[in-house]
Amino acid sequence: MRSDKGSYGEYLIYKYLRDYESDGARFLYNCYLPKDNGETTEIDILMIHRSGIYVFESKNYSGWIFGSEKQKNWTQTLPAGRKCQKVHFLNPIMQNKLHIKWLKNQIGDSVPMYSIVVFSERCALKKLDLISSDIYVIKRDAVMGAVKNIERKETVQMSQSKVDEIYEKLYPFTQVTDAEKEKHILDITAAHEEPHVEPEVVLPDNKSVTDNAEHHLVCPKCGGKLVLRTATRGMHAGNQFYGCEKFPKCRYIQNEHLS
Repeated sequence: MRSDKGSYGEYLIYKYLRDYESDGARFLYNCYLPKDNGETTEIDILMIHRSGIYVFESKNYSGWIFGSEKQKNWTQTLPAGRKCQKVHFLNPIMQNKLHIKWLKNQIGDSVPMYSIVVFSERCALKKLDLISSDIYVIKRDAVMGAVKNIERKETVQMSQSKVDEIYEKLYPFTQVTDAEKEKHILDITAAHEEPHVEPEVVLPDNKSVTDNAEHHLVCPKCGGKLVLRTATRGMHAGNQFYGCEKFPKCRYIQNEHLS
């Protein structure tokens, strides 16, 4: 397991659900499914069980969480001294809807699939405007109850051989190379992050960012190193920008200033 907060959050979800393994459930982590444009979509956790496929989107966040089913972005509010800091992130309901779309592309739509967005117990789900009754947005300590609630309602049961067949079909999508993971991150950056204009950074020797490419710029949000990247799609395709090395955990972006 990778030693970052995201993977640790996924492991904690598994800990709540691991008793399902004795009932034949199979788990997959970080499953990179292909889309029809040559890119991939990453599913955090899949639990394949006789009652269906449970698709988990894990958000190991603290702070207060605000959002609605239809908003493109949700908001995380964090204390910052006597003020608060607001951080925007992609609507996880929409993310999981996309995951399920490409999951069905691989195995068809005859198997029930359930979308469950799981936040850390350290956060407070302050105001969530959810319309659909089949959408689950919960904290991690409620994940077992949510799964059992779905299981009670599901009357159709898959055979264990079908569960194993689906697992074997999807397992190869978890075995991706570092290069494939990096491409996935860059594609997300280009598709979802609009490079925004920041004041030009002046280094101690009075050279600009572009005049001193060897200087290690520091992300003002998390302290990570800023890495020079090139957008590959959208209206900013071909433009260079600095993105935090910790993306997607940190989504800070700073434009490259070209002369």
